[in-house]
Amino acid sequence: MTRIKSALERRLAEGKKDEGFSLIELLVVVIIIGILAAIAIPIYIGVQDNAKDSAVKTDLTNAKLAVVAYYVDQGASATQPTLTVAGLGNYGFTQSSNTSTIGFKTGSTPTSTSFCIDAVGATGHLFSVTADGGVVNSACA
Repeated sequence: MTRIKSALERRLAEGKKDEGFSLIELLVVVIIIGILAAIAIPIYIGVQDNAKDSAVKTDLTNAKLAVVAYYVDQGASATQPTLTVAGLGNYGFTQSSNTSTIGFKTGSTPTSTSFCIDAVGATGHLFSVTADGGVVNSACA
């Protein structure tokens, strides 16, 4: 029994020489984490910008539908509506925090069949929508 006990004690003593990680192993792990972060962070920011731009496009689509509904309700000779929640909220218009500015094309008078709405998003991108078209990634023509 004593012989078995001393053999177990020797084996336990040999197994406890060095525990933990070396400095090189820790540095390799830190470098790998840094590389993964350098790849993932720009991709995440790009996805956020795309989501903000999509919100602006949705606001433009809502504005177009609200303007059309306004002219249907008020008549084709109605005065120009204001592109605000107060002016077109009854017609379904909402504006997200991602839309910096939104308004009719400068220098034009919108009608029930002809209008163009510009919007600038939080990312600085410019979008527009016309009465007879969809949202495009440029200013009104």
